[in-house]
Amino acid sequence: MKLTSVAFVEGGNLPSKYTCEGESISPPVAWQDAPANTKSFALIYDDPDAPAGTWDHWVLYNLPPTTNSLPENATALPKGTMVGLNSWPKLGYGAPCPPSGSHRYIFHLYALDTVLSLPGEVTSEKLRQAMKNHILATTTLMGQYQRKKA
Repeated sequence: MKLTSVAFVEGGNLPSKYTCEGESISPPVAWQDAPANTKSFALIYDDPDAPAGTWDHWVLYNLPPTTNSLPENATALPKGTMVGLNSWPKLGYGAPCPPSGSHRYIFHLYALDTVLSLPGEVTSEKLRQAMKNHILATTTLMGQYQRKKA
């Protein structure tokens, strides 16, 4: 599986448009070459360089297997997609806003062999636990960002 974005290249800088210094909207992402028996996708967008430990910016699961992209500012998600809690803790996308220095922001995409049934509020930890034995393939896309006006 391969995950890409037309907004930035792997390991490159995130445009400020997608951060707290810009429009705070999600960047477009697209994927290809998912396993044929994929029943759903999960997407976790996090910052492993946050001072308090990994910080979740977006948690999505049960994206339909026919989905192969999310547009810029993805507020209308594909039917059936479930939204988990980010680290604020709020539902939906939370823009990168590193307190100091350059941070890595990583999209983790998982192709799953099932549609998950998760009760209550779902965190990335709960999602990772639930999908542990259901991952068919995984891929990542990383961008970096450092605030201009920290």
